[in-house]
Amino acid sequence: MATTEKPQDIQAETRTDEINDLEKHVVVDTVHKDEAMKVLANYSGDESWTEEEEKLLRRKIDRRLLPIMCITYAIQYYDKGMISQASIFGLRTDLKLTTSNRYSMSSSIFFLGFVAGAYPASQLAQRYPIERVASGLVFLWGVCFILTAACFTWQAFYTQRFFLGFLEAGISPIFMLMIGQFYKKDEQALMMGVWYSASGFVTVFSPLINYGLGHINGSLSPWRYMFIVGGVVTILWTLVVYFFMPPDPIRARGFTERERYIAVARLRTNNAGVRNTHFKIQHVKELFIDPNFWLIFSMAFLSMFAAGPVNAFVPIIIAGLGFNTLNTLLLIMPAGAAAGIMILGATWTAYKVPRVRIWIIFASEIVTIISCILLWRLPRSATGGLLYAVYTLAGFTAGWGIILGLSIANTAGYTKRMVISSAVYVGYCLGQFVGPLLFKPEDAPIYGPGFKVVLITSAITAGLAVFYRYLNVWENRRRDKAGTLEAFEHAYEDDVTDRKNPQFRYVY
Repeated sequence: MATTEKPQDIQAETRTDEINDLEKHVVVDTVHKDEAMKVLANYSGDESWTEEEEKLLRRKIDRRLLPIMCITYAIQYYDKGMISQASIFGLRTDLKLTTSNRYSMSSSIFFLGFVAGAYPASQLAQRYPIERVASGLVFLWGVCFILTAACFTWQAFYTQRFFLGFLEAGISPIFMLMIGQFYKKDEQALMMGVWYSASGFVTVFSPLINYGLGHINGSLSPWRYMFIVGGVVTILWTLVVYFFMPPDPIRARGFTERERYIAVARLRTNNAGVRNTHFKIQHVKELFIDPNFWLIFSMAFLSMFAAGPVNAFVPIIIAGLGFNTLNTLLLIMPAGAAAGIMILGATWTAYKVPRVRIWIIFASEIVTIISCILLWRLPRSATGGLLYAVYTLAGFTAGWGIILGLSIANTAGYTKRMVISSAVYVGYCLGQFVGPLLFKPEDAPIYGPGFKVVLITSAITAGLAVFYRYLNVWENRRRDKAGTLEAFEHAYEDDVTDRKNPQFRYVY
């Protein structure tokens, strides 16, 4: 006798099939392919979206990511640059840094730590959850920063500065990588500028904070309280980074399935992938024979010679014009505002005007060259002209924001992008290591030899930028003539590099 299925049995079986369908996930080869393929392969909704949907998603990403990046970088720059403001509150005399070139070396040695720490941090960020790596670094550098107050000799201070640089090294490369994971090529320069401009804007407020801390009447020297308070704030900020910083579009919390799909799918135009945790040595080999990398590295290195006087000597130069401690700190504030405005202005222009990025780098170096000439040749009685030169000396930072964006926008292959984000910062650090050493005590208050070298390196940077532009113009035209036009349909199907992908096009 044939059996008949009851209606409730059929319904139960249907529900079971639906649950099984929901639990099915397309298995994606994430060794060779980008992890973004997991999001695309398992999405079953409408694969098209409106411009308004994308705009709303962009704003959501901006709100969740940029405030954390800006405040983190502001704290880092505040901590890193504390030495220059503490120098006029007794740090140099207490630690015997006025002898020979010790003060310059104490500024420079921080960047040796940066060089040592950049690559290990980038490897940790590729292999482990990026938000955990970032928050761990912030916590450890906060602890190290507090320990500055326990330094009573210049040797101990040198050691502390090295390890502070080592621990801070990972944040900027991590942020560069994250911008590449959330934003399209034409958006990246502006987003780089937004968080990098915090280095200028924090200087608008830090002099007032440090002036107040420098006047604490306690058992310790005034400058020691600056480091203690700064370290405590840094450690507390760790919690925000750990719990609220979205790591990438694939794993970020608080996004719907459709928002996650759009966030990933819209990045196809980058031809660069989103995330791949597998280290690929062939990407590294290609990077080190890539002329684009060496040009970017050289620009990063040479442009940062100007950071020596900006980071370590601006308060000393201003005080040398006859201003007291309070007025010196107040006069530092416009320098920070000018730097922040120049960075945002430059990156906003790069966002709005196509094919202008290299010319912005060129113009920013010209600003620094003019400032060097004024600081070198003007008499000390020309206070107004000298202050103007101090405020515009950081013109190179506007170009640096563009260099950061180019290094990520013009690199595909996750390992290659991860390594270049660290390698560019090695160039940045080497330049900042050399820069302060050019400014010797015997050359004060004019520091003519130092400004002469900064002038030359800035001019070379401007020339390299122009060469970089025309090299990439030529490469794009060569690819067009070969018959393969720019396209994005295979953007995530293989973790392929820009040199191996004939559909990739360089920006400039």
